[in-house]
Amino acid sequence: MESSRARRARSSRRRPLLYTALATVAVLGATAGGTVYVKAQAHSGTSVVSSSSATPSASGTESGKVSVETVAAPEVDHDALLASAMKSVTVPGDAAVSVAVLDLDSGDDATYGESAFDTASIVKVDILATLLLQAQDADRRLTAAEKTYATAMIENSDNDSASALWRIIGKAQGLDAANERFGLTDTAGGDDMLWGLTQTTAADQLTLLQQVFGDDSELSEASRTYLRGLMGQIAVDQRWGVSAAADGSSWALKNGWLARSTTGLWDINSIGRVTVDGHDCLVAVLSNGNATQTAGITLVEQVARTAVSALRNGDASTSAASASPSVDD
Repeated sequence: MESSRARRARSSRRRPLLYTALATVAVLGATAGGTVYVKAQAHSGTSVVSSSSATPSASGTESGKVSVETVAAPEVDHDALLASAMKSVTVPGDAAVSVAVLDLDSGDDATYGESAFDTASIVKVDILATLLLQAQDADRRLTAAEKTYATAMIENSDNDSASALWRIIGKAQGLDAANERFGLTDTAGGDDMLWGLTQTTAADQLTLLQQVFGDDSELSEASRTYLRGLMGQIAVDQRWGVSAAADGSSWALKNGWLARSTTGLWDINSIGRVTVDGHDCLVAVLSNGNATQTAGITLVEQVARTAVSALRNGDASTSAASASPSVDD
């Protein structure tokens, strides 16, 4: 007697090649950072339909059912990628450099170096952020004089204006209190009127930039918009630094430069937002020990370009890997 298995096999061979594929997909839930590939095999076993989504898996074992396979997106060590990229940067003589970068769109970030540096004039962003926070707490607007000082301090890096606002915010004590709320953990205001010798790290400056350019901030939207606007109108002769990594004029920044009297070497720093390939990135580059101001600017700009490129290339690699389906026989 003919077996039922043989009858089913012969019956299947008699079916036409054009058929209706029956497939069902059960959606079970969501996985963080996972990529799902759905494979639907028709009864003939000759075709595979694949699709990808952020939905996790369900599977079937019988012919004609859908198999959904969850593939975790590969993790990328952005700090390691940045460290590797920084090997291509020549840091001359006694100079030292640190950089932190964040892609506001993807949320990915990377940091190279943990040392503290003099802020020089990049602290002026922190001074104005502190003033704006204090004004919010007092439920008041900036005075006409404060606005005049703020404009000159940010757009032209005017030191007298910075000193005036430094006094208004309560010098280092006021700055440190605001920074505690901003989330800066390794920044300390300079002694007395030495605001340019405030100590900070690249990671802390990235945190400060998030307060200015991010949405989750102690600063109101009006305060953030005001500060961003000033950083986007820097004097022409000061439009160097992290802007080197931007597409055209898509940047907002504040630079700092200071020749140390004890060594004659230069502190050269640059912080800000740049737009690259449609992505907004925050970048903070700190350096010291530069032989000249020009040499320091060249170093900072090279590091800014390297850091943004390393982060963006890492993001691209992750996206490509996540989008590549696997096909099982």
